[in-house]
Amino acid sequence: MPKDDTAKRLENLWDDAVAAGMSEADKLLYRSNLLGSDKRITNYGGGNTSAKVVERDPLTGAGVEVLWVKGSGGDLGSMKRDGFATLYMDKLNALKGVYRGPDHEDEMVGYLPHCTFDLNPRAASIDTPLHAYVPRRHVDHMHPDAVIAIAAAANSQDLTAEIFGGEIGWLPWKRPGYELGLWLERFCLENPAAKGVVLESHGLFTWADDAKECYELTLATIQKAQDWFAARTSGKPAFGGAKHVSLPPEARRAVAAKLMPAIRGMVSGQHHMVGHFDDQPAVLDFVNSQELDALAALGTSCPDHFLRTKIRPLVVAFDPEANNLGAVIEGLPAQVAAYREDYAAYYARCKHDNSPALRDPNAVVYLVPGVGMLTFAKDKATARISGEFYVNAINVMRGASAVSTYVGLPEQEAFDIEYWLLEEAKLQRMPKPKSLAGRVALVTGGAGGIGSAIAEKYLAEGACVMLADIDEASLGAAAEGLILRHGRDVVRVVAMNVTDEEAVARAYAEIAVEFGGVDILVSNAGIASSAPVEETTLELWQKNIDILSTGYFLVSREAFKLLRAQGMGGSVVFVASKNGLAASPNASAYCTSKASEIHLARCLALEGAEAGIRVNVVNPDAVLRGSKIWQGEWLEQRASTYKTDKEGLEEMYRNRSMLKRSVYPEDIAEAAYFLASDLSAKSTGNIINVDAGNKESFPR
Repeated sequence: MPKDDTAKRLENLWDDAVAAGMSEADKLLYRSNLLGSDKRITNYGGGNTSAKVVERDPLTGAGVEVLWVKGSGGDLGSMKRDGFATLYMDKLNALKGVYRGPDHEDEMVGYLPHCTFDLNPRAASIDTPLHAYVPRRHVDHMHPDAVIAIAAAANSQDLTAEIFGGEIGWLPWKRPGYELGLWLERFCLENPAAKGVVLESHGLFTWADDAKECYELTLATIQKAQDWFAARTSGKPAFGGAKHVSLPPEARRAVAAKLMPAIRGMVSGQHHMVGHFDDQPAVLDFVNSQELDALAALGTSCPDHFLRTKIRPLVVAFDPEANNLGAVIEGLPAQVAAYREDYAAYYARCKHDNSPALRDPNAVVYLVPGVGMLTFAKDKATARISGEFYVNAINVMRGASAVSTYVGLPEQEAFDIEYWLLEEAKLQRMPKPKSLAGRVALVTGGAGGIGSAIAEKYLAEGACVMLADIDEASLGAAAEGLILRHGRDVVRVVAMNVTDEEAVARAYAEIAVEFGGVDILVSNAGIASSAPVEETTLELWQKNIDILSTGYFLVSREAFKLLRAQGMGGSVVFVASKNGLAASPNASAYCTSKASEIHLARCLALEGAEAGIRVNVVNPDAVLRGSKIWQGEWLEQRASTYKTDKEGLEEMYRNRSMLKRSVYPEDIAEAAYFLASDLSAKSTGNIINVDAGNKESFPR
């Protein structure tokens, strides 16, 4: 167990005042949320709970016994009442009459919909029989690290008896399904005094006839295991002691920032992958240890772990003492290729005639001595959660190897779950990925109206977005709104002055560590100024050039470095201006800088084409709403130039356009989305005007 987990005891969060007056179903939800709120009790999406409740039959009006059980998918900590499947218990018991034995147990899943109570659309999970046939009203099935460490030890049965006596029993490994449900029923009938059971290489079942009693029993059982481990392992070095010393935190992130784009490029052949970095103490203890290579090779034990992490990780050949990063990056292609070959061989050894086709053979988890853990998946949340699951696996290995010998799940058993036809059917039912799924975007000027609108569009299409801006207060406010709508996993911020070479480099290091790399750059940082040429100071001229020309160069240069390191192509979108093509009076500094920006984009399109890096331009005009450049003197200056006032300026711009329409940030976002997406995969060096029509700014 992690060092701090054994010191901090599990807290009984049950509040009788809150539970008073609740129905049994509501108490089940309450209990589930409490259990799922602590990852020491069960991991994200793992475990399930149930209650057998007397309900009124909607057809007969009679009271019938109904099993409420967590349905397929979902997370105990965050689920709502509609996350439970409901099934008639008499029909579940009738299934015993059609069961044809272990060789046919998968077909029993097809019968579960016939047992549905009250037309509940929530699909029942494969674990339903495990709850149905335990002859107690309330059942908890959890995946606590402390108990799985017992379950994954070579002498698991003996340890269970030593720790729990006869109160908690033990059953050998059996894949979840109908047969295991019958095993649990038989165990309960033969051991009526037992309050639960440890399932080898899997987890913990506990049961009672009262919701609160069941919750408290689950906590007490897990706490007992944690206390036992604390007493047995106190003072012992984890994993055979340290072999390496961790680099300082900033140095760890610097190494990760170099490794992650390289790995991301190698593993994104079938899908764009998103990365996650974790250097918490439990991870560092493991990656720095003497037993890292031996334990990592054994693979994980609990099915929930390896379904998220693959059966084993890839240990990156980094030596923190030698700091051999250059050699490691040079050798990564061979390491990744060797992992793929090993995975393909595992598939070939274990496959059945009806097994699904070989899936992505790349590792999910990458362990780096002295640095931490990198995980890659199709989206940020999955990459993060995969890392959390591997931390669970680390905790299990820590405990089991400290008191016994850690045992991974047998290879064939692991394969039969990973390539389970029922699991494959679940994967096939998943919705089609959004158009920017797996893509990572950096948006400069991200706190402004156009920048935040582009971020909103990209996020809605499945991308991860890092907002960069010099205005930290506005940046935070913009990010919070996006997080509220799209979730914390996919939004990051970085304070960045685009004219500061070091700040720009730091921003790209941050996006590499937070998401694994970058696919899209939206260069949108801007200012605006207005003055007759004879009143344009050198300082004003230089400020425009610095931000709108030099800044775009610096941000693009670093993007090209990262995009080339990944080798996946990419898209650069410049948000320029109608003024880059059509001159305006009293704005020579601004117009010239925007013209420079547009020509830079043309040059970069030439340079990036051979690497699949597309560079295009969006030319807005008169986007007043939400745009920060219209908040200062620029608004008054342009109103003065056109002999109008603030209120009349937007109407003037609208009326001078060919289409007589106002242009909004969302309009620019649509163009920026088109140029970043595969819809424009064959376009580079182009300019899209979003100005409601201005003949003077026609590109050709």
